[in-house]
Amino acid sequence: GAGDKPNIMHITEENMVTQFHRWTVLKIQLHTSPQREIYFREKEIWWASLGCNIGFEQDGKHNRFERPILVLRKFNKHTLWSLPFTSRNKTCKYYYQLEYKGRNSAIILSQLRLISSKRLLRKVGIVSKEHFEEVKKRIKDLL
Repeated sequence: GAGDKPNIMHITEENMVTQFHRWTVLKIQLHTSPQREIYFREKEIWWASLGCNIGFEQDGKHNRFERPILVLRKFNKHTLWSLPFTSRNKTCKYYYQLEYKGRNSAIILSQLRLISSKRLLRKVGIVSKEHFEEVKKRIKDLL
């Protein structure tokens, strides 16, 4: 009967709790790991462990909760402002469209975030000076 069907909300909540738990374990590992020398610069694109987040905050994917980010501002060797990428084709003032490695991508301008360099996993590229300047202009326009 109707009682035989699984409760979709329960499965979703259970999965969410599992994801939060997995991220918490990884976050503790990242936080307690010795600070390794990571050489990063503005304009670079890195895969970063962004985590399992709350509400509409951009999550990372896969085992390391990772997502590509643009280094918008380097404050020191430990902290940076990051902007996450998405493969979704969005056209509004909160997204900056660009082609990267032959794929359409968008930088999510509204998700500007300070992160630790401990979250940086691997450098995968760099954006052109023209794209970088336009991203900075678009961020300023949002303020």
